[in-house]
Amino acid sequence: MDLTGSLDLLWGDRPGPRRGPKPALTHEVIARTGIAVADAEGLAAVSMQRVASELGFTKMSLYRYVPGKAELVALMADLAMGTPPADLGGGDRCARLRAWALALLPGFLRHPWVLEATTGPRVVGPNELAWMEAALALLHGTDLGGAARMDVLAVLAGHVRGIAQQAATAPGGDAGTRLGAILAEVVRERGDRYPAVRAALAEAAEGGEDEALGFGLDLILAGLRARIGEDARSDPDPTQS
Repeated sequence: MDLTGSLDLLWGDRPGPRRGPKPALTHEVIARTGIAVADAEGLAAVSMQRVASELGFTKMSLYRYVPGKAELVALMADLAMGTPPADLGGGDRCARLRAWALALLPGFLRHPWVLEATTGPRVVGPNELAWMEAALALLHGTDLGGAARMDVLAVLAGHVRGIAQQAATAPGGDAGTRLGAILAEVVRERGDRYPAVRAALAEAAEGGEDEALGFGLDLILAGLRARIGEDARSDPDPTQS
């Protein structure tokens, strides 16, 4: 990806070409058209030709607005992520971090292709950076260094992304339920070799629900509370510090 071109697209104020007649398109219109294609058919279906066709333009005319597919996908991903909630509720900082993580998930579920589009080195757009800012602001006032604060963000976002990835690979059904059913079938004939797996599956089948998202967040945030030496009673409001 041309990082300079991506920076101009994601962070520039230009709605389109500067010279010539009034632009017929905006970056948002182009990105939303690409998002519609990706939502319906996957990221592989997105191309400059396809998006131009959907808009009723030629491929060459679209290049006046977007340099190429990589930049187009960057625009799409940042727009699809949306902005973080303005209000993460009350409670201690960890409660608000939990709310932040829970708010992040629906965007990935609505647009599963964003998981692929936001992996690896890339220019981070204003919406993605706003999500980072919202989480990191909640860690203000702790004794965590910059690298550690970024690590907290990575662990929380990574857990959410992992749950979203499981859901994306099991369209039309619950990924945890389907995996449990497959495991149960395998263990049914070979359970004597894997007694711990058999025992866990048997207990889960007796009414336990798949709560991996919340359970994982609780574990992560319990560790964070222990690390920073705070609990719900002593936690200051980071927005006031």
